[in-house]
Amino acid sequence: MPANKYALIRYRTIDRCLTNPGAPFPTKEELRTACEEALYGSEGDRISISTIEKDLNAMRNDGALGYYAPIIYHRDERGYHYEDEDFSIDNLQLNPEELESIRFAARTLVQFKNVPVFSQFGQAIGKIDDRLRMAPNLDTRNLDAVVQFESAPATRGSELLMPILENIQSKKMLRMSYKKFQSDRAKEVSLHPYLLKEYRNRWYVIGWNPERSAYRTYGLDRIQELHDTQESFSVRSDFNPDDFFLHSFGISKIAEAPCDVKIRCSQLEFEYLAAQPVHRSQRLTEIGPGSYELHLHVLLTFELIQFLLGLGAAVEVIEPKDLRQLMQHNLSNALDLYDEI
Repeated sequence: MPANKYALIRYRTIDRCLTNPGAPFPTKEELRTACEEALYGSEGDRISISTIEKDLNAMRNDGALGYYAPIIYHRDERGYHYEDEDFSIDNLQLNPEELESIRFAARTLVQFKNVPVFSQFGQAIGKIDDRLRMAPNLDTRNLDAVVQFESAPATRGSELLMPILENIQSKKMLRMSYKKFQSDRAKEVSLHPYLLKEYRNRWYVIGWNPERSAYRTYGLDRIQELHDTQESFSVRSDFNPDDFFLHSFGISKIAEAPCDVKIRCSQLEFEYLAAQPVHRSQRLTEIGPGSYELHLHVLLTFELIQFLLGLGAAVEVIEPKDLRQLMQHNLSNALDLYDEI
C-alpha cells in the first residue's frame, strides 16, 4: 500500500493548498489547519506539525505514491510551493487500491463510532464518513462550493490532552496550576485523573481531588501549567464513567439528587427537540392542541439553566418550583438591562 489510509486525504489537501492561487505559499501551520478541517471539521488539534513535516517529506520522496512532488520552501515568502507551477497530484489519478483503502478506513471508523471508548470522537468520525460519501473519489473542489460542514476553532488547552491521557492510563497523579475564570491568580491543584470529557468544543478532566476528598472537574483551558509527578494512585471503586454524568446536563456534577423537570414548549421547539434530543432522559408529550411538554430527569446544573435561558419565550418551566423561580429571576435581571431603549 503506497500510503497509510488517512495520509492520502492529507496529501490531497496539501496539494490543494499548494495550488491555490488565492492563498499562495502556505505555512506548515496553514497546511496543518487545512488538513484538520478536511478530516475533522476543525474540532480541536487532531493533527500535529510533525505529521505535516512527514507528509511533505513523503510527497517529495516516496516513489510508491506514484509521483515525486516538487515541493520547496520559499524563504522570502516564508511558505511552501511547487517548483513546477503546473504540477498537481490532482493530475494523477488514485488507483482503485488507494481509493478502497480510504473507504475501508472510513467504514472501520464508523463501526466503532458508538463504542464507549471512541464515543468522544463520534462526531468527527461521522464527518469523515459524510465527506467520503459525498466525494467518494476525494475530489472535494466542487463539494466545498455547495456543502459547508460545521467547524469550531481549536480551543486553548487542547495541547494538554496527550499528557493528561498518559497520566490517566499510567495512573499517575496530576499536579497543575489552575486559574478559574473569576480568580485573580492560579492555585496549585492535585488530582487523580480518571476521565477526559469534551463538552461544546471544550475539554475537561474529571478525577478525585485528595485534598478536598471529592470528585472535581477542571477545564483544560484554565490549566496554566502541568508539573511532572511519578506519584501513583488507585481508581476508587465508586467511580463508573458510564454513570458519573448519567443525570448531568452538561459537564457539571453537583451533590443534589436529580429531579423531574417539566417544561412547556412551543410546537416549533417540540419539533426541534424531537429531531435532536438534548438528554437521554428526554420525553416529549402533546398535552393539547398546539401545547407540548418536555420532561427531563436531570440535575439542576448551570448548563441546564443556560440552555433554557437560550430558548427564551419558546419554553416555560413548570416544575420544579425552585427552577421556575430561578428562571424568573434570571429573565427579570435580563429584562432590566433593556429598561432604557
